[in-house]
Amino acid sequence: MRAILDTNAFLWAVREPAKLSRAASEVISDRANSLVVPACVSWELAIKHRRGRLPEAAPILADYAGTLARLGGAALAMSDAHTLVAGGMEWDHADPFDRMVVAIAIVENLPIVTADRIVAGAPGVRVIW
Repeated sequence: MRAILDTNAFLWAVREPAKLSRAASEVISDRANSLVVPACVSWELAIKHRRGRLPEAAPILADYAGTLARLGGAALAMSDAHTLVAGGMEWDHADPFDRMVVAIAIVENLPIVTADRIVAGAPGVRVIW
């Protein structure tokens, strides 16, 4: 299975795995699965860390590629197709990071590992939690 990790799922998988649901934990820990972490996740972590909202993200950001590798994940670049869907989708949610994760899930036809109920309610997405 191939699945997207949103920011919270990624952060919890790396720092606080006990916060993950059983289903999320199973998907993340199964090395047969292909986990993708969109570029908007590192962007969101970096912004929140800089603003002082996520001081615990410092070691993750200092070795982001290594953190991804240890988790068994792969970075996923944002494309024009992703950004056009994110900007144009009829979903009344202004958070640009959530919109990007949802758009990427739609374009790539992948489920999102997330505890975020707002993301789970987005049209056209499948959620694992």
